[in-house]
Amino acid sequence: MNQFGARELLACYARGVFPMADAREDAKVFLIDPQHRGVLPLADFHVPRRLARTVRSDPFEIRIDSAFSQVVALCAEAAPDRRETWINLPIERLYGELHALGHAHSVECWREGRLAGGLYGVSLKGAFFGESMFSRETDASKVALVHLVARLIAGGFVLLDAQFMTEHLGQFGAQEIPRREYHRRLARALAVEADFQRLGVGGAAGAAGADGAAALQLITQAS
Repeated sequence: MNQFGARELLACYARGVFPMADAREDAKVFLIDPQHRGVLPLADFHVPRRLARTVRSDPFEIRIDSAFSQVVALCAEAAPDRRETWINLPIERLYGELHALGHAHSVECWREGRLAGGLYGVSLKGAFFGESMFSRETDASKVALVHLVARLIAGGFVLLDAQFMTEHLGQFGAQEIPRREYHRRLARALAVEADFQRLGVGGAAGAAGADGAAALQLITQAS
């Protein structure tokens, strides 16, 4: 994939396919177009009651794009519940290029100057493709997801692609849809102009533009 760069990867997302690797140490990258796709409906995103209390208490400082490369690297690390990872070095490089072009973003949870959790993904028109998340503290990745959804709603996005349906995502209202339906929703999203930064990014640290209560209100208003 020597000639495969960020713009080629964006074209793949526009066709409904995304990259993966078999293992962290495997240098090969292949493209996936699953028969069934997991999506998180933005208008029906569910925040469990206990998590809503956590989000409202603002346990973390939320930053946007302040440590994108670090978030990807931490997502690529093995964890007790994930002994192997699909994020290899070529994939890290590709997402770094997408970030430089303004098409890849991270939502980060910080506490006392330490990155406690976060997620990253790709934005293209009205679609956001969630790639991976990690936690070093309880609920950190879940809090990041809530802030991501609020940001997407504020920015006019219409599709949040979760790639694969999991029990973890089911608690938020994720759905599994067939490939044909996914491609229909993707085509509609690619006809929409959305803005990931509409909530704003304030200060040199990249602090997010909505606190927990405001994020929950945005999600509730979209329901």
